Amino acid sequence: MTGAAAQAEALLGALRALNRRVAVLVGAGLLACAALVLADIALRRVHASFGGTDEISGYVMAIATAWGMGYALMELGHVRIDILRTRGGPVFRAVFDLFALLTLAGTVSLIALRAWPVVERSLANSSRANTPLETPLALVQIPWFAGWIWFALMAWLTFIAALVLVCNREYGAADRAIGALGEAEALE
Repeated sequence: MTGAAAQAEALLGALRALNRRVAVLVGAGLLACAALVLADIALRRVHASFGGTDEISGYVMAIATAWGMGYALMELGHVRIDILRTRGGPVFRAVFDLFALLTLAGTVSLIALRAWPVVERSLANSSRANTPLETPLALVQIPWFAGWIWFALMAWLTFIAALVLVCNREYGAADRAIGALGEAEALE
């Protein structure tokens, strides 16, 4: 393995470890939200309520989804139709995987760029939700937007590392980094 390929694998390992930490934080946020909803349900038995737990859980879900996609990328958790991919050899699979990741990185980058004007407008107008909580929308949109930026950054860094691996003919390493899990592998 060349020095560049080793650096690419080290980068992928670091990104994977970092995204696992992010996933733990996101999971803690989801658990806290679930605890809040459960407490609200329990309070309803005594004719009381926090109110707004449905709104809060929607915000938490949007933020968790945006941040969790980077983890899913690093763990090969994104769904891909791989009928063509399985028909070719290692070079074909590597090129196919690179194309899929390039398409994903471009799409996610476009979404992140299009999300910014939404956040910017909310900040400029001091927008609030049209709900009883009147949540300042920027408080929700900023972490949501940051999650999309994170996902785009992860996609581009993964693409670059995988491209280095493919250019160095490290097809097995590239497959482990950006390949698609088959049915048997996904069940393990």
